Amino acid sequence: MMEQKILDIMKSVFRTDAIDETCSQRNCEKWDSMNHLNLVVELEMEFGVSLEPEEIAKMQSFEEVVRVVKSKMS
Repeated sequence: MMEQKILDIMKSVFRTDAIDETCSQRNCEKWDSMNHLNLVVELEMEFGVSLEPEEIAKMQSFEEVVRVVKSKMS
């Protein structure tokens, strides 16, 4: 459920449907620094969390985004 919501947010922020669980900064050309910040803002609003700079820096793949958001929710 959370994973699907994160995928939906990523698709919206990156303006592409070509996003799946393998998405990372290395293989998604739309994942640039500006869209990274937009992603962080959307995640914070959707899940009611506040992300620290160290956590934001770690979020370089879908898998890491899910891990960081889950850690903030528990």
